[in-house]
Amino acid sequence: MAFNPPQKLVPMAANAGVYKSKLPIFQLLLRGFMAGAYIAIGGALATMCSTGVADVLGPGIKTMIAGAVFPVGLIAIVLTGAELFTGDCMLVPMAALMKKVNWKSVLRVWLWVYIGNIVGSVFYAYLMSVGPFVTGGAEGALAINSYGLTAVNIAAAKTLTYKAVGAAGLWSAFWKAIGCNYLVNIAIMLAICADSVVGKFFGIWFPIMAFVASGFEHCVANMYFLPAGVMLINWHPEVISKVGGLLAQNGGISLADMWLWNLIPVTLGNIVGGFLFIACFYFYAFRKELPRE
Repeated sequence: MAFNPPQKLVPMAANAGVYKSKLPIFQLLLRGFMAGAYIAIGGALATMCSTGVADVLGPGIKTMIAGAVFPVGLIAIVLTGAELFTGDCMLVPMAALMKKVNWKSVLRVWLWVYIGNIVGSVFYAYLMSVGPFVTGGAEGALAINSYGLTAVNIAAAKTLTYKAVGAAGLWSAFWKAIGCNYLVNIAIMLAICADSVVGKFFGIWFPIMAFVASGFEHCVANMYFLPAGVMLINWHPEVISKVGGLLAQNGGISLADMWLWNLIPVTLGNIVGGFLFIACFYFYAFRKELPRE
């Protein structure tokens, strides 16, 4: 099976970054919306498939199952040309390091793709929160089902557990995000490395499974997980007492909790993981071996 060696892979990644830097704002938003929704599809599938597993097979098998199904999102993004912020944390800076684009273009892509990812993720969070996460009850009203409870617990774990320990929680979230985008961009590099659809599929699947099963933090996935939990809590406040623990102590999850205790430190960690650990590493490791264009 044919593949692209590192000396060819690095300029191919940079050229992908150049292409992205030239997209108009509307395209960045539109493709960002689709990528946010695709990642949310993987997150929703992981939620559904992992519900109840830990009680029977243990927490390790639960995370393995969640990790096994989550990669559908990135596979769809890579094969259909959608725009994912965490991937752009590596691809566009790679082009800038090779002096094919300027750093202003990097920030431009990051900004508009990030916004598109948020809108797409929140849209899918709404779809799940009024759909599969609730069931009609005997009282004639929709009630949160077991899948919805899993979604609420995920949102609480991704915010309130960090909030409970303060600065140490922010530091933990930041480093989990570095680990996440280290693996996400390894997946993207492997997808570029492979020439066949099957090669791209497996190149993406294993690193993404590793990041999910390891418990790392992905800002775009959390753009889905957190709003889904918050929507369910706001529309079904009885779940607060049902879940108890940190959720009851905090009276729910606020928008400030979402951003301060997850999305901000996780976004920064994702940037470091993709830019420093992948883009910079591969550029400086192979720059003397790159073919002249």
